[in-house]
Amino acid sequence: MSHHVRIDDHVYERIKANKCDDESFSDAIERLIGGRSLRDLRDGFDDDQIEVMRDAIEAADREDREAVRDVVHRFE
Repeated sequence: MSHHVRIDDHVYERIKANKCDDESFSDAIERLIGGRSLRDLRDGFDDDQIEVMRDAIEAADREDREAVRDVVHRFE
């Protein structure tokens, strides 16, 4: 089954530029969007696991911001 979709010209040009010669547009889009989406994982974790992951991500973000500040201060 095929579907007609409307995409902006700039999106079309990006797909066309990244499409291999032997690929259809459908093949190129599938390759470019990759495998699974993070949305596929939304039902795979319970609330406690999500909270642990969220805390770990926030801690990593804080550490990254601090590291960037340290580098900036060294160059001031």
